[in-house]
Amino acid sequence: MSGSTQIQPHAVRREERPDGTIVLRSGLDLGPVARTTVDWLHRWARETPKSVFVAERSGDGWREVAYSEMAERVRAAAEGLLARGIGHGSPIVVLSGPSVDHAILALAAQTVGAPLVPLAEQYSLLPEARPRLLYCAGKVRPAMVYAADAEAYGPALGLDIFHGVHRVASGGDGAGVTAFSDILKGDPAADVEAAFARVGPDTLAKILFTSGSTSDPKGVPQTQRMLTVNQAQYLACLPLLGSKPHKILSWPPWNHVFAGNSDFNMMLANGGSLYLDDGKPAGKLFERTLENLRMHPGTLAIDLPVAHALTVRAMRDDPELRRLYFRHLDMFFYAGASLPADVWGAIEEMAMAERGETPLMISGWGMTETAPCAVLYHQRGAASGMVGVPVPELEAKLIPCGEDRYELRVRGPNVIDGYFEDPDRTAESFDDEGFFITGDAVRLVDPGDDSRGLLFDGRLTEDFKLTTGTWVRASVLRIEALAALSGLVQDIVVVGEGRSEIGLLVFPAPGRCAAADAGGAVLDEAYAAELRAVLERLAATATGSSMRIARAIVLVEPPSVGAGEITPKGSLNVRTVTARRAGLLERLYDDGDPAAIRLPGPDNPD
Repeated sequence: MSGSTQIQPHAVRREERPDGTIVLRSGLDLGPVARTTVDWLHRWARETPKSVFVAERSGDGWREVAYSEMAERVRAAAEGLLARGIGHGSPIVVLSGPSVDHAILALAAQTVGAPLVPLAEQYSLLPEARPRLLYCAGKVRPAMVYAADAEAYGPALGLDIFHGVHRVASGGDGAGVTAFSDILKGDPAADVEAAFARVGPDTLAKILFTSGSTSDPKGVPQTQRMLTVNQAQYLACLPLLGSKPHKILSWPPWNHVFAGNSDFNMMLANGGSLYLDDGKPAGKLFERTLENLRMHPGTLAIDLPVAHALTVRAMRDDPELRRLYFRHLDMFFYAGASLPADVWGAIEEMAMAERGETPLMISGWGMTETAPCAVLYHQRGAASGMVGVPVPELEAKLIPCGEDRYELRVRGPNVIDGYFEDPDRTAESFDDEGFFITGDAVRLVDPGDDSRGLLFDGRLTEDFKLTTGTWVRASVLRIEALAALSGLVQDIVVVGEGRSEIGLLVFPAPGRCAAADAGGAVLDEAYAAELRAVLERLAATATGSSMRIARAIVLVEPPSVGAGEITPKGSLNVRTVTARRAGLLERLYDDGDPAAIRLPGPDNPD
């Protein structure tokens, strides 16, 4: 397997404190760190000028842009920006998703020191999500706003908040909108070298906004140092990334740190190729993803669990897709959410059948605030849920918060030192040692062997208490239930705060239910029987009330993007779901409601 043997084994140093706190640090050296992301582009334009850097679908084929062409276009765009007075410290808001032009603009902005602000597409395309756009744009006060299409994004581009701002689009007609092709004409009088000379490790490269699941989105500054250090951390742990030019097929939006930082910069830093998937892991859009996958399977499969799960399902009945997927695959990686154990097992089984060996299968942990990678499993022997050890120069502080459970806090050169123009939320997000308070919990895989790393153990903010005083780790229970309910559900929400029992709000898998009532619940007896059978098996093996699901209700309406029930990275916004569906939550706990599925247990033997 090409490059797969180039793996650094875990090396961990432990500091133990009298109060039980543990601080873990990597024993690996960081290695060289680039001054800026644009230095990577210049390097590969010199060394591998004809290699494809980024590609997007164009008709039946692909628009492929090589490193030398990208460098030329980035310089021209940088000149075009400077000619319009956009330079160091001038934010550029991007309304649309990944594209070649978006990539050119991003690197041109970073050449002249203009921070890029990519926002979730739904903020512009869905009127009900428009307040988020107004909040974010008002926060950064952009000098320029860009969209892929002036007509599709016309209502957003025409907002008063963009009055007096340079409005630019790659396609479509719009009053007062400059064509991106005009930016690409450049201006020889613009002094790009002088502008680039001002860009350094402390220059603000991007501002990414969190999903704002509980309040207004937080602006997360991304400095050049954070971006370049993070790729050096990846490479120190995974030398295979630099062993050859790798290829990724990637669909997630660039306003999300996973794709916009990790995928994009991983290919740019190591001379790889980023193919942009214009499909999505949703309904018929996934058929487009499969089409793209057949054309350009990657050497690295880096994705969110929802996409991996759908790919596994498609490969079960498609031998040719399996062959293509595993043919040159060096590494399988998931992040952003927990991967069901059955999906992990299926990848191992299929890889062995196709090649007689598995690729390197790993995961990690990170946040927008950590650029993103902070903890990484980078040797063989992982299992679903294991997130690994700190990357070089990142310190992980583990504060006891229960039996063998720890609150995770981090500090390092890839971690923010504050939110964008938000001193109050900055002050509450760091402890007195400067560690960022993540709100996540972890366990040690093996308390006697730190090299086995950490196991993600849920969000502390998602935990809740039953009226009995029992704590419920909702995110851990959700992972277990999702794995058991695979094929039956699209997603679930674990509820029960202030109640005596744990319940589930169930979003059924598409096409699984046939009957519903007027109150928003499903009354499909056949589906309910299947669901009950699985939940009864889970209840029978539950170790106590903190893990025993006692009731469920199936929802008619799928989660709504426009109503904020789905975050920009595709996960459920639990608070919004439960608030918006408060009536259904009450029905769930009404023993007389025919739509509520009640399961046998100590207090309900029937």
